[in-house]
Amino acid sequence: MLDSKAKHIVALSGGADSVALLLLLMSLGYDVEVAHCNFHLRGEESCRDERFVKSLCDERGVPFHVAHFATAEYASLHKISIEMAARELRYRYFEQLRHDIGAADICVAHHSDDSVETLLMNLVRGTGIHGLTGIRPINGYVRRPLLCISRSDIESYLASEGQDYVTDSTNLVDDVTRNKFRLNVIPLLKEINPSATDNIRRTAEYVGEAVRVFDDAMSAGRRRVTESVGQDVIVPSCSGVILVTARLMAEPSPESLLYSILSDYGFTSAQVEQVYANIDVSSSGRVYSSSGFDLLIDRGRIIIEPRHVAIRLMKIIDPGVYVLSDGRRITVSQHDIDSDFVLPRTADTVCLDADKVSFPLVLRPAAAGDRFVPLGMRGSKLVSDYLTDRKRTLFDKRRSIVLADCNGDIVWLVGERPDNRFRITTHSRRVVRLKIEKAKN
Repeated sequence: MLDSKAKHIVALSGGADSVALLLLLMSLGYDVEVAHCNFHLRGEESCRDERFVKSLCDERGVPFHVAHFATAEYASLHKISIEMAARELRYRYFEQLRHDIGAADICVAHHSDDSVETLLMNLVRGTGIHGLTGIRPINGYVRRPLLCISRSDIESYLASEGQDYVTDSTNLVDDVTRNKFRLNVIPLLKEINPSATDNIRRTAEYVGEAVRVFDDAMSAGRRRVTESVGQDVIVPSCSGVILVTARLMAEPSPESLLYSILSDYGFTSAQVEQVYANIDVSSSGRVYSSSGFDLLIDRGRIIIEPRHVAIRLMKIIDPGVYVLSDGRRITVSQHDIDSDFVLPRTADTVCLDADKVSFPLVLRPAAAGDRFVPLGMRGSKLVSDYLTDRKRTLFDKRRSIVLADCNGDIVWLVGERPDNRFRITTHSRRVVRLKIEKAKN
């Protein structure tokens, strides 16, 4: 778990667990430096903890780093709980410090009792199978060397070393969920069976092994049912996926596989149940949203894309290169038509009769009621109807953009078709060429 030749940060609160971790790593000869966070949530007690940690580091000759946080203000500003605020601030600081001092990792003092508490909390909340494995010993640059020992082991060790520690008074009050489990639920379980926590910990290990098999099966199933959404200039920022419903339903456990996929995009178990219940063709057009993605059920497919952000209106005054709000570029040029002229055949480029196009042009999202005359047709058609006829999805429709001239007439449904009224004919002498390109890195 730990490189004996590297430097390691020990997250030291001053409590029994982290003090034991520091002493153990030092006794094993590891190169360690201490990081302490003062969240200023417990008044003088917070300052007492900081003084204790600094004194311990001075006594042991360990480099000491401290950060002070206005945790309550941060929680209020970001509309999150105090616990979540402290967690975000703590790990952000640890990672920055790791970079600054060239440490290999951050060692924290979670022990087996913490892992049991986490498992029980997840079970009560209704977690998936991964929540039943407890706390992971390695998570990115975070290391938890004490997960194999209990709180009572830690206290016995410190007593044998004659080492004192501080106690966080908030841990003695059952006012938060974890404390309720620690102070009430787990003691009751131990009354029923003194080996309850050991049995739960071992069960978590068994589940962890089963999860490896489960994850391997889910990964294989995901590959079977998924089609990547190809990135192009018309779908500039799409990094979602398409699930083929028929393939999904042929899997041994389609709803479990669906949850495994959708949870990666922030969808809850309740939303997955709703999607699964409405997966048939008759539910085409239904949309579900997570914090960063939208999901569309569409004619035998489940389409997942990043949350759509409409481009901002842009005026094109003269020929040149214009950068859209999403990073794509529109290149506009004018030139005479000569014997070498060839009409473009790709969706990203159109050529229009320059004598019929009136500048300035306006690039904007397609709006309800927009009409144009698709190339090759005589009568006008609603943009929405045209896209429907082309079997475009709801997602395609909402990100469609049009280029209109100064009279408000649409000259190009971008990426789809130019307007027939502005087409190149045998009488055309000059051309306006429009090309949309991907954003540059």
